[in-house]
Order: sequence, then C-alpha cells, then structure tokens
Amino acid sequence: MRRKLQNSELNRLSIDEFKQTQKLPIVVVLDNIRSQHNIGAAFRTGDAFRINSIFLCGISSTPPNAEIHKSALGAEDSVEWQYFENSVDAINILKQKGYTIVSIEQTTDSIMLNNFAPDTNKKYALIFGNEVHGISQPVVEASDLCIEIPQEGTKHSLNVSVSIGIVLWDFVKHYC
Repeated sequence: MRRKLQNSELNRLSIDEFKQTQKLPIVVVLDNIRSQHNIGAAFRTGDAFRINSIFLCGISSTPPNAEIHKSALGAEDSVEWQYFENSVDAINILKQKGYTIVSIEQTTDSIMLNNFAPDTNKKYALIFGNEVHGISQPVVEASDLCIEIPQEGTKHSLNVSVSIGIVLWDFVKHYC
C-alpha cells in the first residue's frame, strides 16, 4: 500500500549541513520585489534547489522579517543572501565574479525557456523583477541575455514566485 512519507523519513539536511554542501552555481537576484511573501517563497525554492545565494535589491525586504519567514519557513536562515540598494551594482559584482547575467523578462530578443539549455560549466545570475513593472530597463540592458517563460493564455505574466520555481527547476534539471 502506498503511504505518505513521514518528515523523519525525508532525510532533510540540517541548516549547518546545508551550509556545508556544494551549491549549484546559481544566484537569484530579486529586483525590487515588493511582496515579502514572494521573497520568502524565493528563499524556500532556493533552499529546495540548493542555489548559491539570493541578492535582494531595491525595495525588496530583508530577513529577519516575520512576513518573509511565513513563506520561507526558515529557509532565510539556510540560503545565503546579500542586500544591494541598486540592482545594477549587484549585477556588476556578479559579472566580476564570472556570472552570466540572465533577466527573466519579455524583451525584443528574449529566448523562450524551452529553447534554452544552460551551460553547466557556467555560473548564472537569474534576475526576477517587480510584480507590476517587471525588471527595470537598466537591469535588462546590463544582462547578457533574457529568457521568457512561454505562456499561451490570456495573461502575459506569472506571479514572481511561480516564475522563480519554473525557471530554477528548468535550470537545475540540467545540473543533475
């Protein structure tokens, strides 16, 4: 008979073990995310996929924060993060560290996610933008490339936390 696994059977890492494990060479950059719940979801998804870190930029709130904690469920303690007042400053630092800068945005030259395969020998900074305005134009211009999530319905956007999950999963499956 099929049964759900108990939490004790999931072989979850402790925070200390998580911090010692090798991370995927992926940084999530949040460009002016206003919802603390979306920020918390980014931490939780980042923890699930063992990303390197999260860069919080502009109006994005930072831990410790009760609203972030509600959706992060403690992942804000396991995933490394940094805050930058200006997203372009964060991008410049990531470029200096050899990251390929990828805006997840609808642009004139964006590549559809299903047509993109990351080079697993490269490090990527994946930028996600504001819930209403998307990624700021200066950040788009500073990016090496833009990737768009294919959508076929009447809406032209997804919730940013959903976008983070879709894109991270697509990248992570290439590394595994």
